[in-house]
Amino acid sequence: MKAAELRTQKAQDLQQELLSLRKEQFNLRMQRGAGQLANPSRFKVVQKDIARIKTVLQEKAGSKAQTPE
Repeated sequence: MKAAELRTQKAQDLQQELLSLRKEQFNLRMQRGAGQLANPSRFKVVQKDIARIKTVLQEKAGSKAQTPE
């Protein structure tokens, strides 16, 4: 997922996506702990996607705070 794609989405949609990625990250951690992780590279991809979404959410929050009334 690209940051440009994320910037076009609404904040509520981004929150939903963030929640689902965090659940996936938790499941991957459990699999890694049990030694059953089938795709180790997926863990890093999920981490980066979470970081991208959090960055875009921060940008959106910052742009709302900076707009003069």
